[in-house]
Amino acid sequence: MSQESIPAQPILFTPEELTLLGDEQFFRAKARIMTKMKAIVEGVYDGLQRELAGVTLLAPAGFSPKSHQFVKGEHLEDFPYQYLDYFKHFRGEEKFTFRTLLWWGHHIVFALILEGGHLIQYKKNLMTRYGGVADQGLALCLGGTPWEWKRGEGYTMELTWERKNELMALLDRRSFVKLARFVPFDDPVVREGRVPDLGRTTLRQLLPVITP
Repeated sequence: MSQESIPAQPILFTPEELTLLGDEQFFRAKARIMTKMKAIVEGVYDGLQRELAGVTLLAPAGFSPKSHQFVKGEHLEDFPYQYLDYFKHFRGEEKFTFRTLLWWGHHIVFALILEGGHLIQYKKNLMTRYGGVADQGLALCLGGTPWEWKRGEGYTMELTWERKNELMALLDRRSFVKLARFVPFDDPVVREGRVPDLGRTTLRQLLPVITP
């Protein structure tokens, strides 16, 4: 039997999938939410620009303080997302960026991602200036890649005073550093429209790591 004559298998939808496909309000709501998320990341961008005005960063060679990007997609582990990279520097193995990620079905993440360049100094700054970073709701991300966005056991370690020695041992072995704040979508900050303010606050708390 030729390949052309093999009957195609029917594509079947579950009743739940058919309900969603025909739900006009669902798709209208999704479009509204995407528009609001875009406005949130734009608000974060404005706040971060104000926070960095006049600040000298310990940045890699070739860093452009104006470089940034807005990105949206549908498939971060099957979930839609939007993110902002500002500030932004990716060159070879060097990474020096502050990312704001809104990940549907999960959380909002503000993350400082550091690799290459001045990484040794960033690690030293984190430990010697730990007083400004500890017990602020921030975490060290433990994944093997900077692009892991889950939180919890095995994924993150909270930056508390009690875990300073553990942090020091972990930093020694890491080829990159990712420090982040995770915000659930049911957090009052989200409900009250204060996400841009929290993004700016998070960057301010992390500046001791990336300033001379």
